[in-house]
Amino acid sequence: VLITYGPCAGKVCTIVDIVDQKRVVVDGPESVTGVRRHMIPIKRLSLTDFRMTLRRGAREKTLKKELEKGEILKKWGETAWAKKLTAKEARKNLNDFERFKLMVAKKKRSTAVKKALKKK
Repeated sequence: VLITYGPCAGKVCTIVDIVDQKRVVVDGPESVTGVRRHMIPIKRLSLTDFRMTLRRGAREKTLKKELEKGEILKKWGETAWAKKLTAKEARKNLNDFERFKLMVAKKKRSTAVKKALKKK
């Protein structure tokens, strides 16, 4: 599951238990993903395609073992969704000069594309 809102936004976690129709208990585990075990509304989550077989309320140790066995985080890192999120984060952390260099590079690429299309 991907957390979409709140202090842990953008982090991947696992649903450990269902509280009711609107809330679930999630766990990172904190040492791996940075998400501690807590209750969160379902509206703040986005489901991913990855599944593991866990018992309800599984301990952090068994959760870590299952994550490593299924290579869930590795598979998540290879998805287009995760790549898009990391690219967005990288753009967000650019300083002023890096943004300027990016703008100049985009202009150069644009003119090169226009020249190539004009020749045809």
